[in-house]
Amino acid sequence: MQEKLAEEVTMTPLRSPEKVMRLARMGSFHQTRLSFMRALLRYLKKEQWQFKRTEWEIDDKGVGHGIYVASNGQYTYSLVCFAHDLPPEKRSDRVIAEEWDATFALYDGTPTSEEIERLRGNIPKQEAGYCQQTELVLARANRSVRLFEHVVDRLSNGLQPDQDMIDSVGYLMRTSAVYGNGKFGLGDRERVSDRPEFIGAFRTELLAVWLIRAFTTDIVEHMAWVANPHKGVKMDPMLKRRLGVGNSTGLGMAPFLLLHPALIHRWITTREKALARVCGLLSATPETEKQFSDLVRRMIIGVDNWNTVDQTQQNRIIELRQDLLKLQRHIDPENQPNIWQSLKPWKQLIDWTDRELSLEAQELAVSLVIEPHGELVDDLSDEMGIDEAQYFPIQGGQTIGELRTNIEEHYQWALKLDYEEKSESARFWYVSEEKLEPRLGERFDEPGADKEQPLAFGRDVAILYRELAEIDANQKIAVFLLQKPEHRHSVRRVQTTAKLPYAEVQDNLISSIMRPIDLLRCKLSFFGASRFDPRSDRWVRITMYQHAPFPDELYQEGMDVDDWVYPPLPC
Repeated sequence: MQEKLAEEVTMTPLRSPEKVMRLARMGSFHQTRLSFMRALLRYLKKEQWQFKRTEWEIDDKGVGHGIYVASNGQYTYSLVCFAHDLPPEKRSDRVIAEEWDATFALYDGTPTSEEIERLRGNIPKQEAGYCQQTELVLARANRSVRLFEHVVDRLSNGLQPDQDMIDSVGYLMRTSAVYGNGKFGLGDRERVSDRPEFIGAFRTELLAVWLIRAFTTDIVEHMAWVANPHKGVKMDPMLKRRLGVGNSTGLGMAPFLLLHPALIHRWITTREKALARVCGLLSATPETEKQFSDLVRRMIIGVDNWNTVDQTQQNRIIELRQDLLKLQRHIDPENQPNIWQSLKPWKQLIDWTDRELSLEAQELAVSLVIEPHGELVDDLSDEMGIDEAQYFPIQGGQTIGELRTNIEEHYQWALKLDYEEKSESARFWYVSEEKLEPRLGERFDEPGADKEQPLAFGRDVAILYRELAEIDANQKIAVFLLQKPEHRHSVRRVQTTAKLPYAEVQDNLISSIMRPIDLLRCKLSFFGASRFDPRSDRWVRITMYQHAPFPDELYQEGMDVDDWVYPPLPC
């Protein structure tokens, strides 16, 4: 690949942080082939991992446990699943829920019968239970009741479920939390971070979700068999692959992007490098032209099945449908015979989308342009991690003048705002006492601003900048911070952003018009999520692994482990 890159690619400049790191654009990101789910499945197949359901002790009421094992001969991970008979009135996706249809733990190794009993006494309690270092992931899920019951009814009567209904929902169960990295006593990431399968970001959690997907289809087939053992059938594999895992995600995820600037810089930079490599190609091949054209057609189908109750997002989807048809006409050789003959055609195409299409369509075009070029970009999947600790120490030897220059170069957007205006300081971030979860308060309507978390980086850097104006430009930062330690987080932020230009969201995070959901969608797009369905500007439902192969299909002849994100074209 490197030889090909050297011979055929003159890498175009990366898009500027001023363009990319705006909330409206970040909230329009779509998955790419570098997204974590896809990189994980590529790795598992390449390294010949094996998967097996080793236990299934589920009774006629759908209560019991099952175990799914993933192993490569050196390491073994066991997803221990507990199924529950949940009364409808207790079914809730809210973080305050105390019972769920199913609960899960990804166990490091193979649990003994004694360990399974310990897990049975704790995992169904979730946060209220007790986890040990052997548990790497803790999760829970609820049924999508209407679709779940439809599938059980149809299968139990020897019929296949309705494809349109499957496509309209997209999942049998949705997770309301997937915890990892030491939370609630779980094993710290450092426990497994040097294992090759978990080098990439969030791979432990996403391995668990992929195995949870297998449980959701197994439990629905089990319940259909229980309802009618003599007539019940299994789901057609083609229909089954149209089911992913749903997820409900709220504000708890939003601060992650803000509190991990070095990591976010790496994620965004890697995505931009992939785009720049493709845009640097001097020409397009007939194969990539056709693949791109097919992807546009497939995404048109995907958008037709993407519906949401959120009116803002629904309007964006309607506009996206129109933009995709416009893009389809634009790349049709019958309309433009020389569309693929121009120098650097992929860059020409991206430039055209910037001029002609909505933000939603522009960022989808980025994903579609990258997609046919796996040989050129897939190596970047290994660059998604970074040692964040190296950016934490404050450089006390820097001068006040140098720091002011850094602020002027990277925070002009923040210096232009008037934070005395109520609209620019309307919100504040805090942590709830009950659930220790991030929340967003209304500064002038609610109490609690005295508990504000330091996440308003633009405002705080602007305050720092004003204070620096009164200080000798040659004074060292260390001397300043001895007198003004409250500015440590802002100084660290500026110094980090000066080195890592994609580390900062270039928008006011406490403004009255700020949409937290843009932060959620940006992060979830890197996971590989699809079908974003906002339920407010503060929480969203998504689908994961829809159309992906199941564990028992990974090595099936003709199965392309990477060609599952976009819906298949009609036969």
